[in-house]
Amino acid sequence: MSEIASLAVTGMKCGGCENNIVGKLSAVPGVIAVKASHTEKRVDVEYDPTQTDLDEIEDTIVEAGFKVE
Repeated sequence: MSEIASLAVTGMKCGGCENNIVGKLSAVPGVIAVKASHTEKRVDVEYDPTQTDLDEIEDTIVEAGFKVE
């Protein structure tokens, strides 16, 4: 069964930033779907908690150069 996390993310300024986050998170095993919005400063992630966790998702966003609030 999957879980959905809605994260407040700062530092996204354009569609390129959204694509960067979506690309990085999509490469994480267990991530099923990602939606990023720079206008809403939010990233929604559907993931399989048996394969990944919220800490890994947040770390991936930070490693991409953004801040999770």
